[in-house]
Amino acid sequence: MKKNQHVVPYSDGKWAVKKAWSDKVTKTFSTQKEAIDFGKDIAKNNKSELFIHWKTWRIRERNTYGDDNFPPKW
Repeated sequence: MKKNQHVVPYSDGKWAVKKAWSDKVTKTFSTQKEAIDFGKDIAKNNKSELFIHWKTWRIRERNTYGDDNFPPKW
């Protein structure tokens, strides 16, 4: 199972990075950009995906840093 990462809203306006299917937060940040940068590094190291969420928890962006089973057809 890949170790996909999620950038999600956290309490008090902060943002968190957490592994998919885990209740445990890896690290919290003051800004979403800081969380994205951190999550991107983890996803690249694990050759997995990074899911970036809106404050409403809906996914706004998804990036693959490993083997993509469904690459875009350009």
